[in-house]
Amino acid sequence: MTELAPGDDSFLDDLIALRRRLHAAPEIGLQLPMTQQLVLEALAGLDLEITLGTETSSVVAVLRGGRPGPVVLLRGDMDGLPLVEDTGLPYASTNGAMHACGHDLHVAGLVGAARLLAARQEELPGSVIFMFQPGEEGYDGAGVMLREGVLDAAGERPIAAYGVHVSADVRTGLVTGRPGTLMAAYSVLDVRVVGRGGHGSRPHEALDPVPATAEMISALYAHVTRRYSAFDPVVLTVGEIHAGSAPNIIPDQTHFRAGVRSFSTAVTLQLVDELPRFVTDIGRAHGLTVRATMRNVLPATINDAVEAETFAQTASDLFGEDRYQELENPRTGSEDFSRVLAEVPGAYGFVGAAKDFDPADMPASNHSPQARFDDSVLADQALLLATLAWERLRAASSGGGVAEG
Repeated sequence: MTELAPGDDSFLDDLIALRRRLHAAPEIGLQLPMTQQLVLEALAGLDLEITLGTETSSVVAVLRGGRPGPVVLLRGDMDGLPLVEDTGLPYASTNGAMHACGHDLHVAGLVGAARLLAARQEELPGSVIFMFQPGEEGYDGAGVMLREGVLDAAGERPIAAYGVHVSADVRTGLVTGRPGTLMAAYSVLDVRVVGRGGHGSRPHEALDPVPATAEMISALYAHVTRRYSAFDPVVLTVGEIHAGSAPNIIPDQTHFRAGVRSFSTAVTLQLVDELPRFVTDIGRAHGLTVRATMRNVLPATINDAVEAETFAQTASDLFGEDRYQELENPRTGSEDFSRVLAEVPGAYGFVGAAKDFDPADMPASNHSPQARFDDSVLADQALLLATLAWERLRAASSGGGVAEG
């Protein structure tokens, strides 16, 4: 395996400084002008072809190697969360937003990977696309960047795509992943049940949507456990219900929404087709009108089996077998890098970054106002991403699979 590690401590020091500047000034959504400017400053001086987004403040940077070869994509997301930070850190955010999911580390780590690969540019057998993405936290920034052509930024589509996500509640430096489904698909079922309102003392003169709605909700929870395999499960949560304005008034309609998690494309498609019909049929049995829709917000994050092996082998070779662990089960959260992996074979994984990890006193997790991340992981994060790109390009240029030696 080619040695890409930096030669001195200034590499990590620079990444830590960048990460802390990003952490102190988080931005939310698709428009992150200050974050974009910090990324551009951090990439200045590297021989990169840079394109800025038009619908979003993305940064796409292409490094063209000195030797011919294919293209690999590396991704880092950039946006924060609408949380008031409660960490007490000297560089804590004070603007009402927070990098509570570690995207500041993702940006700094991807900058580090660009610097490591740029230092060996003449030997690089192919090109690397660095995808700095806004709007991962519920804004489908990956979908926007795909529409804007990130996969064609180097002139040909990547043969592989990789990304990593830091975890605030996992031992620093522990890398995890798995082949197949890594994270769940997320869909939303939206149901409006329309009846006829009336007085609570004369329910027979009204057409009450409330009992039917309660029946629908109970039936949905039972349905997903009986209709779908326990080995390809569905996790459903009705988290929003609206009905009525007074205890003695029968409302004329109700409205509820359910979040639905699934782990395969086939089951996701079945749910989108089936659940609206399911609740509509219950409503019709009560003589009610039901307006039900379901949309898939994000597909499942599915790692290609070969690229997942590349990810696992690279992490093990770099850091030792004790620092790579295959996850037994997928995670139930969702991630819009799934859109890239639906277009390009690739792999996504996690890197532990818990500050002062103690299994007897677990630290706050991602998305918590108290989440704290260990800056020291940045060098390993950058090295992992850079080596994934290097070894994949080298393997492809030599006509093989995972490069050796």
